[in-house]
Amino acid sequence: MIRIALVGGIGSGKSYLAKLFGYPVFKADLEVSKIYKKDKNFFINLKKKLKNYSFSYPIKKGQLVKCILDKENNLKFITDIVHPLIRKKLDFFLKKNKKRKIIILDIPLYLENKLNKKKDVIIFVDAKKKDVINKLKKRKNFNKELINKFKKIQLPLKKKKRRAKFIFKNNFKDDNAKKYVKLIIKHILK
Repeated sequence: MIRIALVGGIGSGKSYLAKLFGYPVFKADLEVSKIYKKDKNFFINLKKKLKNYSFSYPIKKGQLVKCILDKENNLKFITDIVHPLIRKKLDFFLKKNKKRKIIILDIPLYLENKLNKKKDVIIFVDAKKKDVINKLKKRKNFNKELINKFKKIQLPLKKKKRRAKFIFKNNFKDDNAKKYVKLIIKHILK
């Protein structure tokens, strides 16, 4: 199985590019969202760790955002609870797809959480800061302060770029992305 991991900054287009490959995709952000909505143990652990905050079940994103923005360490407490759960979901995904030729990993903290394997094909999704900001502002729950908190827990983009085997210059145009994906698949399967 060839593991293709997409890395880059918030809003650079990793999830969009992941879809274009046409292979099974592990979407960490989607899995985190499911944990917030359906995982009662996560809810219980969150309430224990962050006793000064009131959470209702299923957890609403707004409650977490308020908590994260309120205190610097709160994001770390949340990630300490959620990341082991994501690892389990990733392990399940990998076992389920072990006979697939290629799988795609769309995991924002892929390198930070040391999920990479030596043979993984890492693609850095690069985009102009101006284009990224314009895309982020169009998101329904855009919150610049929250995005900056998440950026603080990520590796610098230069480090991610150095670790990548390929760099995709995202100009947010479909034709460009589709051509790139075809070239990458062709190159990888040689």
